[in-house]
Amino acid sequence: MNTRTFRAPLTFAVASVFLLLAACAETPEDRIRENQATFSSYSPEQRELIKQGQVGIGFDEAAVKLAVGEPDRISERTDDKGQSRVWRYVEYESDQGTLLYTGFYHHYYAPAFPYYLDYPSRRERDVMTVTFRDGKVTAVERELK
Repeated sequence: MNTRTFRAPLTFAVASVFLLLAACAETPEDRIRENQATFSSYSPEQRELIKQGQVGIGFDEAAVKLAVGEPDRISERTDDKGQSRVWRYVEYESDQGTLLYTGFYHHYYAPAFPYYLDYPSRRERDVMTVTFRDGKVTAVERELK
């Protein structure tokens, strides 16, 4: 087999994988660009936090999505103060603690693609939780390692 014939499809495949992964890695700037009107509706202090990828107390759900993206998991909590909604952002790691992936990427699984969900001993770890009560952020918890 001619090595040139083999290299072209391989090069194309490798480049495609990198482009796909880059497309999945949204930044606050990407989300702001796609939702400029929503971003503009926030105060200057809130807009600065969103640009930095930070979540502030009092943010609504749209502001949190602009800052850090879609949550990996959503749960509802009931306590003596009433009901709240908790958004969790997670990382996946091997049993040795090696980071496999972080973020919302795992929602776009394609069966033909090698994928970390099939990793035999992966662990899920919360890196940030955001708690909402009455549609506003009341607590943000981040892992400090």
